[in-house]
Amino acid sequence: MSDRSLVGLDEAQREAASTLRGPVCVLAGAGTGKTRVITHRIAHGVDTGAYSPSRVMAVTFTSKAAGEMRGRLRALGVEGVAARTFHAAALAQVNFFWPQLAADTAPTIVDSKIRLLAQAADAARVRTDNTTLRDVASRIEHRKVTMRTIDQDAADRPHGVGGLELSALVDLQRAYEKLKDERRQIDFEDVLLACAGMLESEPRVAAAVHEQYRHFTVDEFQDVSPVQNRLLELWLGDRRDLCVVGDASQTIYSFAGADPQYLLGFAGRFPDARVVRLEHNYRSDPAVLDVANALMRDRPGALRLVSDAARGPQPTVAAYADDAAEADGIAAAVAAQVARGVDPRRIAVLYRANAQSAPILAALAGRGIPATVLGGTRFFDLPEVRQAVLALRGAAVAPGEAGLVRAVRDVLRSLGLTEEPPPAGGALRDQWEARAALLRLAEEAPDGTSLRAFADGLLARAKDQHEPSMRTVTLATLHAAKGLEWDHVHLAGMSEGLLPISYASTLEGVDEERRLAYVGVTRAARSLSLTWARSSGHRDRQPSRFLRELGTSIEDAAGARARRAAPSRP
Repeated sequence: MSDRSLVGLDEAQREAASTLRGPVCVLAGAGTGKTRVITHRIAHGVDTGAYSPSRVMAVTFTSKAAGEMRGRLRALGVEGVAARTFHAAALAQVNFFWPQLAADTAPTIVDSKIRLLAQAADAARVRTDNTTLRDVASRIEHRKVTMRTIDQDAADRPHGVGGLELSALVDLQRAYEKLKDERRQIDFEDVLLACAGMLESEPRVAAAVHEQYRHFTVDEFQDVSPVQNRLLELWLGDRRDLCVVGDASQTIYSFAGADPQYLLGFAGRFPDARVVRLEHNYRSDPAVLDVANALMRDRPGALRLVSDAARGPQPTVAAYADDAAEADGIAAAVAAQVARGVDPRRIAVLYRANAQSAPILAALAGRGIPATVLGGTRFFDLPEVRQAVLALRGAAVAPGEAGLVRAVRDVLRSLGLTEEPPPAGGALRDQWEARAALLRLAEEAPDGTSLRAFADGLLARAKDQHEPSMRTVTLATLHAAKGLEWDHVHLAGMSEGLLPISYASTLEGVDEERRLAYVGVTRAARSLSLTWARSSGHRDRQPSRFLRELGTSIEDAAGARARRAAPSRP
């Protein structure tokens, strides 16, 4: 029996990776190496002959996470595993089985739900606007992922959306479904429902899927919705080779139907399940973990994160007069870190809502610090990067390469990409950052890599959404930051009304906001600062209740500066 795939794992990780037969539940805290465990467990199953790669399905929630999983499996020598999102796996099955069942091609996917809703509103003579249509689209999505009909949804939530009363909302949804049917289209959520319907109603479809896939792994299981859980049950059938991995403290998509009870209740559903807890954190400083543990203390499913690392600086909190002063204070702190030699790529400013980014971005630009807002144009979709990849592909057949880095530099120079770092911000800065990132990839390539292999590698990275980091400070919402990490994190807007956000009025809503704050805190590896503003416009604000709960886990930044500046006493 081979142990190659278990090398380098700690005791708990090794237990999870070596338990090859399900049911298995891995409760994996932030920074505890869950993706490493998932991929090493699959590789160990393949190495020992317990798994055939083509019989394994590894399911996650984003294309980027699925791409990372495929990349890690390739590095472990494993090819052929179906590492996909729920939607990608379901769509593949719908497209395969639909022609067999209906003797016709599968329906096409709606490319714009908002546009189709607008056309349905015209047909139903419902007067509305784009903002309301977006809210209606969200309501439709939530209704479908929770597996409710239009009438059930109306009974459970007897209120309208935006300016629409309930009756108009019902009419609009019916018109939307009718228009889809007339055009032989299905939307994103219908893909899951259609796949589940095929498996439930057609025994031959279920038999074929059960024959194809024998072993299932689900990442981020705390984010599973009712329809995804039902689809997983149908994929599994009466078998038990299921491994789920998740962290209830990182459930931040309840608005999209995520229900952590599927994770928390797993051992109840499978009384003989092996439950493994991963609590050894390899990312964050112990002082940061103190804040994270205090934030989630005594919450359902909370894990207590520990670290063997030496304790670093105490996380700090600072209050400012208003939003502009807070943004300037954050920019000053970031500038000081960069002046000390910190790589800007290792710094992030996180916040609850997109609108908070503008003053922070302006304050950083005012100090000459380039920043990138996460969720903007992807690296491989940037025009200069797409042009560069095409040029590299074209140049790959040219003879006489004089070293990979030099060859890449020559191609980029021929495109006119700027070689000198311009001032912060602007298209030229973005162009220079893109050029620098491509050169770094060339420098990191193994010795002897040809230009053709390098260009093919760029295409593979683009497909897997494995993007290089730009040499800029990252700005991101807490939702967008999930799954990422930085050495230094500045968490902005720690005030009532922002975190927790004002519309989180129920206990469940505040709990979700707490988990968002936890996600933000656990992104930090070395240092963590939390800030808030006493006023926003003409509105006074109070510090977030989460700050008040943390107590001695953080210290006042102004007081810390004063103590450092004071003369020492004998």
